Amino acid sequence: MPHTVTNPPNVNQSQSLWYVAPERAEIRSEDLIPLPSGNVRVRALFGALSRGTESLVYRGLVPESEYSRMAAPSMRGSFPFPVQYGYANVGQIEDGPADWIGLKVFALKPHQTRYQASMDDVVVLPDGVTAERAVLAANMETALNAVWDAAPGPGDRIAVVGGGVVGCLVAYLCGHLPGASVTLVDINPERAAIANQLGVAFALPESAPLNCDSVFHCSASAAGLATAIAAAGDEASVLELSWYGAGLVQAPLGGAFHSRQIRLQSSQVGHIATSHRPRWTHRRRLEAALQLLTDTRLDALLSPAIHFADLPNRLPDLLGARSDALCCLIRYP
Repeated sequence: MPHTVTNPPNVNQSQSLWYVAPERAEIRSEDLIPLPSGNVRVRALFGALSRGTESLVYRGLVPESEYSRMAAPSMRGSFPFPVQYGYANVGQIEDGPADWIGLKVFALKPHQTRYQASMDDVVVLPDGVTAERAVLAANMETALNAVWDAAPGPGDRIAVVGGGVVGCLVAYLCGHLPGASVTLVDINPERAAIANQLGVAFALPESAPLNCDSVFHCSASAAGLATAIAAAGDEASVLELSWYGAGLVQAPLGGAFHSRQIRLQSSQVGHIATSHRPRWTHRRRLEAALQLLTDTRLDALLSPAIHFADLPNRLPDLLGARSDALCCLIRYP
């Protein structure tokens, strides 16, 4: 039987996913520079697609007015194309200070097999957080910031409209408030099983609760926004987490919207919520998000892993309107 020789991976080379034209992506290779002092080199283990944001990047729908604000922390290229995008990368340190080698870390890095970064730009995974579940850190950070923005309290009636990853994480966090009644609202009845796993109630839009004290909207649809506004009680707030890119959304601001004095507020993870801004840094918030991922129930949000090399061919399905995947997990070689 012939002996097959497998060449070891080149630790000085990285492959990364680039969005190069509307609905077209490719994998590019590059050589890494010698590791600078104070940096670490990380071999990626798992990553995740952000279906909401990356579907807009993939289709070239980031509005020109938002090019600067929408740039990910380690993005390369420029909008609309070509651009190396993404912000969920979990890996293992393979070069750097001796006491760092072997540690598993999270970084707001694009989809790439290896990267080099300042030690200040990676966060070591806490005990009890697996490499797979850690890819949820950026989404958990968004959810945490949203809960700070809305400030729901114990005993509140809370509705979360839109059962994507961020919506599920918001519902999960609110579900820990003592005495709170939390309902995840989605058009997909299969999300009921996820809600049950996370310890919250579930409803289809036509059965969404009314007179809520806090409402979060995460569906990125006009119908979802209408459901969220209808669910809000008098003088309650609807926190808008959806981002529509260059698209327009019809908001139902007629009827009783004004007489009931409903507030519509935006929330965006690029800014630390006003209530926490004087004391919290972005790094402290990211570290807190990772600490919140120790619960094994959150594994229910992870879809079966896609191999990194298959991404360009799988993106039309993963980012398509018919996809019902939650967190699209990426497995690196």
